[in-house]
Amino acid sequence: MNHFGASSIVMNPAEVARLVESLLFVSPEPLDLAQIARVLDVPRETVEAGLSLLSADAPRRGIHVQRLGDLLQLVSAPEAAPYIERLRGSEGVAKLSTAAMETLAIVAYQQPVTRARIEAIRGVNSDRALATLQARGLIAEVGRLETAGRPALFGTTFEFLQHFGLHDLGDLPPLPEDLEMLIEAPDSPNDSS
Repeated sequence: MNHFGASSIVMNPAEVARLVESLLFVSPEPLDLAQIARVLDVPRETVEAGLSLLSADAPRRGIHVQRLGDLLQLVSAPEAAPYIERLRGSEGVAKLSTAAMETLAIVAYQQPVTRARIEAIRGVNSDRALATLQARGLIAEVGRLETAGRPALFGTTFEFLQHFGLHDLGDLPPLPEDLEMLIEAPDSPNDSS
């Protein structure tokens, strides 16, 4: 007997895929992989196998599985966005400014990253761009740096993945070499605040 009072059964990946899809469909929040394994009473590896099948099959039905670390959520296909916006009456939503896009790119490729590091890369104050990105739900504070002043660390969100039609951060395109060198440059002594 498992902790739900039912006998543990062996499930094949196709059965797990169907159940994972159902759990993700009804959950208003992203679900943790360990939580799904507990609910289904199967090993993590079995959930991963089911997720592989679900991720491969879902796009032909107009949905995608997004993954951020061990968090998962079900989202609509990126190509459906204009129709969903029309349905929701949110057509013509304001575009991101150049400053916000620069800041977002730095967060996406450097996360977790401090405001000071972002400003060191951009060469200008980024408070407004960070506030805009947080208000739009594209970035969030994901922790604090263990240094003097404990500055906030920023990372991308599920909304970021959805906005840009990404399944996970591995779908980010590679940076051009000249930008990669700029972003990967070591911190200067004064940008740790």
